[in-house]
Amino acid sequence: MAQKGLKTLIRLSKWTVDEKQRILVGLQGREDEILSWIKQSEEQLKEEQRVAAEDSTGVGFSYGAFANAWLGRRQQLFAMLEMIRAEIIRAREELAEAFNELKTYELTQRERDRRAQAERDKKEQAFLDEIGLNIHRRKDKDEG
Repeated sequence: MAQKGLKTLIRLSKWTVDEKQRILVGLQGREDEILSWIKQSEEQLKEEQRVAAEDSTGVGFSYGAFANAWLGRRQQLFAMLEMIRAEIIRAREELAEAFNELKTYELTQRERDRRAQAERDKKEQAFLDEIGLNIHRRKDKDEG
């Protein structure tokens, strides 16, 4: 019964590790999106600066409002990035914990299997020794 319970724990732990990995991959994908948005935002700022420099009378007046809005958006993106990175750290820690738990169960199972095999080997050897002893006794009996 304990054997079956441990195998169930191993299966459940593998599922947990897989789930934690999926969560981590999702968070890393979200981090990549935010980094992409930051890059696009910076490229957009450079383009606006170039346009404003070329036409200081028309677009140049509205550039100040754009720059202020851009700074606010940039702060939001970096705050989002900081939050997602904190979640990634937590997810990595949870994954490491789940992985260590799985490895503990697997090592326990491996040790139980090794002990069971050693016990089977011992019983088989005792059986073979008994057969050998009986054969030897019969030979001695037949010869004597």
